[in-house]
Amino acid sequence: MLFAAEPLAPTIESARRVLKKYYGYDAFRPMQEDIIGNILGGQDTVVLMPTGGGKSICFQVPAVVQEGVCVVVSPLIALMKDQVEALKANGISAAYINSSVGMSEQNNIAADCLNGYLKLLYVSPEKLLSEGFMTFLKRMRISMFAIDEAHCISSWGHDFRPEYTQLRVLREQFPNTPIIALTATADRLTQRDIQQQLRLNNPRVFLSSFDRPNLNLIVRPGQDRVGGILEFLERHQGEAGIVYCLSRKQCETLAQKIQAKGIKAGFYHAGMTPNQRAAVQEAFLKDDLQVIVATIAFGMGIDKSNVRWVIHYNLPKNIEGYYQEIGRAGRDGSPATAVLFYSFGDVMSLRDMLTKENPNLTQLNLTKLERMQQFAEAASCRRKILLNYFGETLATDCGNCDICRNPPTTFDGTKLAQKALSAVVRGRERLSISLLIDVLRGMRNQAVLSQGLDQIKTYGAGRDLPYLDWYSYIHQMLNDGLVYIAYEEGYSLKITDLGREVLQGQRPISMKKFQPAEKAEKTPRGRKAAAPTAKATPATREAQLFDALRTLRKRIADEQGVPPYVIFTDSTLQEMAEERPVNRTAMLAISGVGMKKFETYGEVFIREVLAHGGNPAAQAELDEDDMPSSLGPDDFSAAPPRATRKREPKAAPTTGNDVNSTMETTHQLHRMGLSIEAIAQRRDLAVSTVQSHLTNCYAKGLELRIEEFLKPQELAEIQTAQAQLGGSPMLRDLFDHLREQYDYFKLRLALMYFKKLRGE
Repeated sequence: MLFAAEPLAPTIESARRVLKKYYGYDAFRPMQEDIIGNILGGQDTVVLMPTGGGKSICFQVPAVVQEGVCVVVSPLIALMKDQVEALKANGISAAYINSSVGMSEQNNIAADCLNGYLKLLYVSPEKLLSEGFMTFLKRMRISMFAIDEAHCISSWGHDFRPEYTQLRVLREQFPNTPIIALTATADRLTQRDIQQQLRLNNPRVFLSSFDRPNLNLIVRPGQDRVGGILEFLERHQGEAGIVYCLSRKQCETLAQKIQAKGIKAGFYHAGMTPNQRAAVQEAFLKDDLQVIVATIAFGMGIDKSNVRWVIHYNLPKNIEGYYQEIGRAGRDGSPATAVLFYSFGDVMSLRDMLTKENPNLTQLNLTKLERMQQFAEAASCRRKILLNYFGETLATDCGNCDICRNPPTTFDGTKLAQKALSAVVRGRERLSISLLIDVLRGMRNQAVLSQGLDQIKTYGAGRDLPYLDWYSYIHQMLNDGLVYIAYEEGYSLKITDLGREVLQGQRPISMKKFQPAEKAEKTPRGRKAAAPTAKATPATREAQLFDALRTLRKRIADEQGVPPYVIFTDSTLQEMAEERPVNRTAMLAISGVGMKKFETYGEVFIREVLAHGGNPAAQAELDEDDMPSSLGPDDFSAAPPRATRKREPKAAPTTGNDVNSTMETTHQLHRMGLSIEAIAQRRDLAVSTVQSHLTNCYAKGLELRIEEFLKPQELAEIQTAQAQLGGSPMLRDLFDHLREQYDYFKLRLALMYFKKLRGE
């Protein structure tokens, strides 16, 4: 059953309820709640949030709590399909209209929009701007427009799409409807351009941290790339990943070499037919292929959460594209790896390519390529470089990149940086990198003399260093966030607040000694990244259960024809393997398990946990409110709706001495003063299992230190809620009435406590 529209007031409180009920999360991520509050207030909004940071929830949740339909403009069919499938799996009504949808189905979707059934409608920009579609939109009640991948609207961005520039018509046709623009990759200039192109009205800009601390960043020399990739795959068996190549031929050749090692791999590039590309992408999404070798055409619409690594066979064209591509790894927040193979030959090939691609943007593209080159050659924290590029400062080195693990030899570069910064300021922040170097080296060319730059105090202050040395040091200053490039102002350098601190002597700066790129490649030992540790062989109970849950998820996904991560993400399965939930309360406490997913999949996953040593005592206490209707794993896909299914008789509870003994042991440890967490750790049990033991013991008349779990005020609030609901409310009703402030363990104990007080 999908939930079309709930009678919810558009408030943050109702948004929190939606987050828990449909997505299974207890709290919003940083900034999401503020963004949603701004949207619910009817304001135009710009959201800049890294891949995997939770952008979609920022418009999906307010779409559910508001009246009307949220129209989402999305650039790729695959992206729409994935998001709509995920929404439906969560119990939210959504649909998409694009070239893959037939006219009959489009008419049905249109009817659902007009009668208020749909909450989100995904459309391509081409469809949105097609004849007659705007008229259809005016017949609907639209809650907001959400422009996904909004950087596509800016010619300054890395993935410019001309059709996106026509989206300004939305403001003309719907002047009072809020517009939300969302992207994962936009520098300062692109951010401003998005606002101007969409004609946003005083938008509030939410700039989330671009930091992805779970990504392990590695740059390796370009020699023997194939051997390096095969070695990497051997140490990451069974993990899904993407290899990006520059050419179609590289894609096909490398995919064949990976296949020869017995690894399920496919290739993806623009030379394939649409059906061939769709088949490869579908196989990857469904975990039928472990590795995709692709050009940059692959991945923008991929919402696959369990990609564990991304490898770049060649240097990307710019940092925006690189950042977006590595962001496809570790979307679930679990550890992931990004490996970049670099050689100066890649730079030469890309320079040649970029000069031919778009002559009008040659200078812009070459400047961005230089920043990418400097990232690859850098000897300072790579994460700092990425964040500085997007205008964010990281206070300390990340500790999760190859440079941090193997720091190079540095020197005090404060005075050297001050010379350059002084020249930038005295040149009124109008100097390009090359002109700044000419000024520092005391060159007497036309550019220097015509602007009177030979008269400033710092003219010739760095004539002791050759051009390439200064070129390296200025790029280090860019990477460290002392200056940035204003592309729209003739690629001039602008000094940052951090740069002013260095210039004024308030902060020292370290630099690495310049080493030519070709020499660095010939001596990889000093630069080589620490190899990630080999993947541990699944031997623990937790690892075995995780693999079993993944296998179960894959089978269910295949039966339903959806990608496995639509069922549950890897991080959700990992938490299940750690906590081993065996009842409704424990399963709903798992992050990512909402009400709809529990009703659909809860019992079959609980059975899998029990089959791998789940606690029988916790299973024995299940009641009608704890479990969904009985569902066998062999008839999962054919299960009728819940209302028509018959309950099977419950299996006889396990009542042997082993069960009583394990509960008594838990109770004894509690009497000794140990906390629930300490008991779980000592006994190698899940916290939920210990809680189950204690509630069973309390029900049997054994004493507990109730005050350790429930404060007097909490007991009073629960008792008041019970009185307001009247009768004997179910735990679920209490849970909802108290706005999810108390978990089911506390609610159970409180109700038992009240019964004892009444002498029942």
